[in-house]
Amino acid sequence: MRILLSTIAAVSLALPATAGPVSFANGWQEQRLSLFSSNDYSFGSNLGLVSEGAVSIAWTRVGQADWGSSAASWGWSVEQSVPPTNLANKGGDDRNISLYFVFVPESIAPSLQGANIRSLLGNDDVRIIQYAWGGNHSRGQVIPSPYGPSGQGVTIALRQAGTGSHSESVDLAADYARAFGGAPGALVGLAVSGDSDDTDSVIRAAIGNLALR
Repeated sequence: MRILLSTIAAVSLALPATAGPVSFANGWQEQRLSLFSSNDYSFGSNLGLVSEGAVSIAWTRVGQADWGSSAASWGWSVEQSVPPTNLANKGGDDRNISLYFVFVPESIAPSLQGANIRSLLGNDDVRIIQYAWGGNHSRGQVIPSPYGPSGQGVTIALRQAGTGSHSESVDLAADYARAFGGAPGALVGLAVSGDSDDTDSVIRAAIGNLALR
C-alpha cells in the first residue's frame, strides 16, 4: 500500500492546481452495505482501500462553500484489480474504485446537512454520479444504476478493469446534464467505494488530490 500511495502522490503532482481541495484525513465514515463484510480503508493525505470479496462505502459531507462545484479532478491508482464486469448488472458489477458525487436541489440542501449516506441514498430528490474504474465499458459511457429508484443514479465509466495510475478531470455540470438533464443542484456529499464481492476477488487501490471547483 505504501507503493500505491506514493504512486498516487506522483500522479497528483501532475494535476493542475485547483480551488476546493478535499481532505481525506478528516470527516470520512464507512457505511457497510453487508453485515458480513466490509473494505479496509486508510485515511490521510490519500484514501487507500483494500477489498477482499467485500463491498462498502466511505463517505463525507461537502461543506456549504463547495455546494456550487461544477467540476472536479483527482488522481487514483490500482495495484490489484477485479476482473472486467458489466456495470449495468445488479449483483455482478464489481469495480476497483468508484468516486460518487451526491447532488440535491438547492432548496432542500440546508435541511439535509445532517443526513447520513443511507438517508441521502433513500431520498427521491437525490441524484448521484458515480465515476468508476472497472467494468468493460468505453470511456465516458453513461450507465443507469441498477440500484435504487430508477433515474436517481448513473455510473460513468472512466477506466476499464486493470492496474495502473491515472489522473482525471471531469465536468460535473456537463455530465449531470447528459445523465439527468438540466443543471445540478447542490453538491452535498462525496463517497468512495471498492466492490469485489461478486467476483470474490481482491482490490488494492488509492485515490488522492481530490479538488472541487
